[in-house]
Amino acid sequence: MEITTACVLGGSGFIGRHVCHALAAAGYRVRVATRDRERAKEHLILLPTVDVSAVNVHEPGQLAEFVSGTDAVINVVGVLHDGRGGHSFQAAHVELARKVVAACRSRGVGRLLHMSSLGSARDGPSRYLRSKGEAEAIVRESGLAWTIFRPSVVFGPGDSFLNLFATVLRFSPVVALACPGARFQPVYVEDVAAACVKGLADLASFGRSYDLCGPRVYTLRELVEYVGVVTGRRRRVLGLNDTLSYLQALAMEFLPVKLMTRDNYYSMKVPNVCSCDFPFGIAPAALEAVAPAYLGSCTPRARYQRLRGQAGRD
Repeated sequence: MEITTACVLGGSGFIGRHVCHALAAAGYRVRVATRDRERAKEHLILLPTVDVSAVNVHEPGQLAEFVSGTDAVINVVGVLHDGRGGHSFQAAHVELARKVVAACRSRGVGRLLHMSSLGSARDGPSRYLRSKGEAEAIVRESGLAWTIFRPSVVFGPGDSFLNLFATVLRFSPVVALACPGARFQPVYVEDVAAACVKGLADLASFGRSYDLCGPRVYTLRELVEYVGVVTGRRRRVLGLNDTLSYLQALAMEFLPVKLMTRDNYYSMKVPNVCSCDFPFGIAPAALEAVAPAYLGSCTPRARYQRLRGQAGRD
C-alpha cells in the first residue's frame, strides 16, 4: 500500500499539529480539517505540503468529500471533558469514529490511524475511557487497515497538562491535590507524532494497537512537585483522601473552566502506565529532558528577562 497523501482530523490541536509537522517533514502531502482555519494559521498553513481546509468533520457529507482522493486518514480528535454538541465524548469519540470509518469505506480509503488513550475500555470506570474504548472497537471492526495508538498523558510545549500545574502553582500558595497517588507515565508529544509517521506505511502495524509511554512512572503528587521545582514555585502539596478527592472534583464541575471533574476522578482510578517497549525503535524522551525548556518560560526570572528585552536593556 503506497501512501503519499494523508488527511488529519484534529490537526490544529495539540497532538494534531505535531503529527502534521512530522508528516510534512517526512515528505507526505497533508490535508488538515479544522472548523477554524484562522486557528491553524500560526502552526500549519505555512508548511509547504500542508493544506488546511475549513471542514465540519461531524457532517458526513463534508467528511466524505474531505477524505476523497487521499491514501490514509489519521484521526486525532479527542476531548477531555464531556460537553455539548461535537464536544461531547459520544460525538467526538464514538460517533466520529463511526463516521470516519463510513467515509473511508465510501471513498475507497483503506488506511486508518486512530488516536485513542491508555486505559480505554468499554467497561472502563469513566465515561471518557468507555467512549474511547467503544471508538476503538468501531475501528477494529471496520475492515480497514487500521492502527490504534494509546498514549499515556502527553506533554510538550503548549500542553494542557504540565502547563496547567504551572498555572495552579502560580496562583495557589498551597495545593489541595485530588488523587495524589494516581500514576502516570507521561509521553513526549514529538514521540507520539513520530510513532504515527513511522507506523503509517509499516505493514507490520496494520491491525495492531500500540501503548505509548515515556520512560518513567510518576505519581500525580510527584509531577506537581516537579513543576514547582522547574518553575521556581515550590508549594506545599496537601494530598486529599479518596472522599475529599471526589468532593473536590464535584465542586470543580461548577467552575467556568473545568480543571477537574468526577469523570476525571474515575479515570484516575486506572493507572495510566504501560510496561511495553516504545514501538518502531523510538527511544522516548524523558520528561526531565524536555519540560524545563518550556516550563522555564513561566518562571519569574524568565519573565524578568523578557521585560528587560522589551525595554532594550539586554
